[in-house]
This record gives sequence, C-alpha cells and structure tokens, in this order.
Amino acid sequence: MLKDITLGQYFPGTTVVHRLDPRTKLVLVIVYITALFLAKRFASYALVLVFLLAVIRISRIRLRVILQSLKPLLFVIILTAILNLFYAGGVPIVSFWIFKISKEGIFNAAYMVLRITLLIAGTFLLTYTTSPIALTDGLENLLSPLKKLKAPVHELAMMMSIALRFIPTLLEETDKIMSAQKARGADFESGSIIARAKAMIPILVPLFISAFRRADELATAMECRCYHGGDGRTRLRELRYAGRDWTAFAVGALLLAAVIVLRNSGL
Repeated sequence: MLKDITLGQYFPGTTVVHRLDPRTKLVLVIVYITALFLAKRFASYALVLVFLLAVIRISRIRLRVILQSLKPLLFVIILTAILNLFYAGGVPIVSFWIFKISKEGIFNAAYMVLRITLLIAGTFLLTYTTSPIALTDGLENLLSPLKKLKAPVHELAMMMSIALRFIPTLLEETDKIMSAQKARGADFESGSIIARAKAMIPILVPLFISAFRRADELATAMECRCYHGGDGRTRLRELRYAGRDWTAFAVGALLLAAVIVLRNSGL
C-alpha cells in the first residue's frame, strides 16, 4: 500500500507538459480545481475529465500510475460516497432503519466521488511533471508580491518543496522498517483496529528518529553550501514564459469559461 503513494515523485520527461513554466502549471492547477468545484452536472464533469485525460496523454504519464495513487485514499473516497448517499435529502427511493437513499443522494455520491478522484489525479500530475526545484522557484515567484508585507516567501516555498521531496523518501524508509519488523515476527494485518494501532508504535519510533536525522543532515549540508535564504540568491535557470505557456493559459481559460457556461445552463 505504501508503494502506491506517489505524491512528491517526479517523472523526468521532455513532453510539452514537462517543459511548461512551473508558474504556468501552478496557475493551471488552480484553474483546474476552480473549474472542478464549479462543475455541477454530468456535462461539466465530463468536460473536466476529458481535459485531464488529454493532459495525462500529452505528459505520457501512465494511467496505471495515476490510478495506483488513488488506492491509499480509497477508504476516504468510499466513506465520502456513503455519507453523501444516505444524508443528501430528497424523496427516498429505499428506506431502512435510519438510512434513506434518494435519487439526489445517488447523484451527489457519484459526483462527489468523481470530484475527489479528479482532484487527486490533477494535483498529483503537477508533482509528476515538475521537479522540486522548479516547483520551488515557480511558487516563490508567484508569491513574490507578499514580500512587500515582509512575508518569508522563499522560506515558505523551500519548506513546501522539501516536504514534497521527502514524502517518497519517508515512505521508502517506512517500508524498510516494516519489512524488518515483519522479519522479526511482527504482525500488522491481523487483530482489531486498536491492536493494529499498537503494532504501529515500533514503526513510528525509528521513523521519527530517521526523519530527524535526515533533517539534521540536510541542515548541515545547506550550511556547508553557505545557504542563507533567498537574499542575493541566483538561479541556474531563469523562469521565462514561452509560446506554449500562453497557449496553456488560453486552454485553461477556455475550460473555466466552458464549465461556467454549462453550470449556468444547468448541464
């Protein structure tokens, strides 16, 4: 299950999506999320789904990788669907005990599952096609107006980038610790929920120790390289918009406009 969590991983490539400016991809993700939450009926969701599948196709990220990233969140998706199914209101079609299933509940559950799935797939695609360094530079550039308010923009962007970068590392470390514990007879899959939670304690202690050790090593490495924040810092590659970025902005604007039109027309 841990190997299915791919958030923070970067898959190098030379596709158009990979070569987009990181600022462009960050803005498009915001536009995509906005369009997704504005979608109301089948036609709107279908349009967003087609857009996402087109981006996945262009980026050459295997669809199987995207679907695997949903497996760890399957419980949350199912729970959300159940809550929307039984507590949506409307005229009940089926009723038993305190639970009532209505037509509105079925549609709400289906749309909510589709919304969460598309949201996770779209945001994961950002880290798949953008390196952590590029993501940090793009985020810092977009948040640069906050520097006038004395906000630590560079530090915030760096922390977010490091957090994303260390997710795969910590997951790999957790998998190694679990394998070592299983080799010593530990059982993480049987028993009640409380028993399973107690069985995780031998994993959490060495994992926290490893995380703190890696953080200390990273801090030492940054100090040895004379890192002192964003003041006077130069970049190997300066961010510049190209024609493909303006084309991507236009496509994102068209998607958002189309979803708004479909929403107002009730589709």
